[in-house]
Amino acid sequence: MIGIFDSGYGGLSVLRQIRNLMPEYDYLYLGDNARAPYGSRSFDVVYEYTLQAVEALFARGCQLVILACNTASAKALRSIQQNDLGRLGAERRVLGVIRPTVEAIGELTQTRHVGILATQGTVSSRSYEMELAKLYPDVVVTAQACPMWVPLVEYCEFDSPGADYFVKKRIDAVLRTDPQIDTLVLACTHYPLLMSKILRYTPPGVRIVPQGELIAASLKDYLRRHPEMDERLEKNGKAQFLTTEDPQKFYDSATIFIPHTNVSVQRIQL
Repeated sequence: MIGIFDSGYGGLSVLRQIRNLMPEYDYLYLGDNARAPYGSRSFDVVYEYTLQAVEALFARGCQLVILACNTASAKALRSIQQNDLGRLGAERRVLGVIRPTVEAIGELTQTRHVGILATQGTVSSRSYEMELAKLYPDVVVTAQACPMWVPLVEYCEFDSPGADYFVKKRIDAVLRTDPQIDTLVLACTHYPLLMSKILRYTPPGVRIVPQGELIAASLKDYLRRHPEMDERLEKNGKAQFLTTEDPQKFYDSATIFIPHTNVSVQRIQL
């Protein structure tokens, strides 16, 4: 199976796009909902929690794990790749969401000024600035933490009138810092659920970039370039779901992210 991990529900938006593009593969989703959100946690704690999740997915047969969480990708991916994969299985792979997003940004911005809307953990890591500097050193990056956006999604308040204040406040802040921004990256997989309000408060001419389609396209290309991995993946068109929280609670929220999907959920401990 292909493992998809997120601290909460946001990674389901990535899974949805990946399954739309590659429905033939088998997927195992794990949400660490009991310990979400990760955005304000330290590097060491995020690394510890993410490694536990990767180990759990590998133990259940996953050959490839996607960290569908920007905070985990920013704070844990490199350490796991460098320090743990040798022990966990050199033939297995763990991939993140930051690099595929960054690779696409350079082709989208015309002004070469980009805004990153993310959790505090992702902003503090400066991962997007560092990756963009490698690929597109001419791009000016302004990162804006949006601390209330994940709780709004996790507690299903993303469509409530109260969400407007928090969405408008952060978009105004990033565009006030750099009025030349023409591309806003939703650098958290929860944020697409706020899309209607984000579009409402974003000026015309500013492009909004969610990550799901970019990550799906990148994964498809990765498997094309690594046929040895593709051959090890099961292709029965199935998806299974794991959570560290109450399965019914997960089910109720999951169906918002992936409607019309048969969601069978099992609770596990990490």
